[in-house]
Amino acid sequence: MSSIEIASHRGGAFLWPENSLMAFRHALGWAAEQVEFDVHASRDGEPVVIHDATLDRTTDGSGPVRALDWAEVRRHRLRGTGGEAVPSLAEAAALIGASPQRLRMEIKAGVDGRPYPGLVRRCAERLGGLRARTVLMSFEAATVAEAAALGGFGQLVYLVETRPMRALRPADLVALCRSCGATELGVHEGSADEALRDALRESGLRLSVWGANHAPSIARALALGVDVLATDDPPLAVEMRAAAIPLR
Repeated sequence: MSSIEIASHRGGAFLWPENSLMAFRHALGWAAEQVEFDVHASRDGEPVVIHDATLDRTTDGSGPVRALDWAEVRRHRLRGTGGEAVPSLAEAAALIGASPQRLRMEIKAGVDGRPYPGLVRRCAERLGGLRARTVLMSFEAATVAEAAALGGFGQLVYLVETRPMRALRPADLVALCRSCGATELGVHEGSADEALRDALRESGLRLSVWGANHAPSIARALALGVDVLATDDPPLAVEMRAAAIPLR
């Protein structure tokens, strides 16, 4: 279990305002290996750290992130932070990059469900020398493929939702990873099992899970021996990993 890496999902969304510098600062205080966050693009192409394609849920603003230039996005405050602005990728990278932890960056699609043109390259530019310490993830195969063609990232993760997975065999998922250049498959923890783990390992690929946010699901992921466990409660996952709590 000690080899399983823990990623603070959105910085630890159960405990601190998600995708905020406040959350990242707290997450860096725990013995996790990665800090996970999400990126959208502003109208002028700046990588913006926010989960949703719109500002409504987590900020004092409204409407699509893509409808505003970065200077306008920057004026909005994140709820629950006491006045922190929406962070840019450059700001998040500078904070996390100063620690030993790795960056786990999910590149999102826009409100229309399409990848943002040029966002992968712009993210690479903002990361600079941290690109090799960055795990890039996306539900969009085209985004993963673009990152693979650009090169230099530490890992490339193809994310698959639970519903599409029901119609796919482990061999199909391996093939999907191969087709876009992914080195890791990311699935909801409830979709991961031994057959999938073994098929990926036999093909030289990694398995990561998200949604392991409570003791039973964390214990299950630890017992399964995934490569990376992304959780909204990193302190609990760190403590359970240290105690090597088995699946009950």
